[in-house]
Amino acid sequence: MADKKSGIDQALIRDLANILNDTDLTEIEVEQDDLRIRVSRNGTPVAMPMPAYNYQAAPAPAPAAAPVAAAAAPAAPAGRDLSKAVTAPMVGTVYLAPAPGARPFIEVGSTVKEGQTLLIIEAMKTMNQIPSPKSGKVVEIVIDDASPVEYGEPLVIIE
Repeated sequence: MADKKSGIDQALIRDLANILNDTDLTEIEVEQDDLRIRVSRNGTPVAMPMPAYNYQAAPAPAPAAAPVAAAAAPAAPAGRDLSKAVTAPMVGTVYLAPAPGARPFIEVGSTVKEGQTLLIIEAMKTMNQIPSPKSGKVVEIVIDDASPVEYGEPLVIIE
C-alpha cells in the first residue's frame, strides 16, 4: 500500500503517451479521484494546432467570406444570386454522396424538402449531415465532391 501512495502508475503514463503518439495529440490530461496526470510533448507538433485553430476562426468575419464567394463565382454563371445559397456551417470536407461510388444526395434540377440531407461535411473525422433549410429546386451545386470548405462558403443554391 505504501507503494501505491508514493509511486505513480507508470503503466498509465505509458498508455497516455501511446495515446498521444497514436492520435497526434500534443497534450492529454486524466483526473481520477485525487490523482491528476497531464502528459504533453513539446516541439513542432505543439505549433501545428495553432494554425489549424486560426484557420477555423479566420473565415467567420464577413470580409473573409467575400473572397470565398468570389472564388466560387467562376464556376457559377455571371450574376448568380448567392443570397439563396446554402452555406457551410463548419470547416471540413464536403461529400455529395453517402459513400464513395454511391448515388449523390441531390442533383441539379432535383426538388428538395426542408430538412432533407443535401450533403455531408466531414469535420474532425465526424460525418455531419447538412439538411436543407428550405424546400425548393436545386439550381446549382457550387462545390465539388471531396473538396475542402470553409465556414460560410456557398455549397448549393436552392430556389
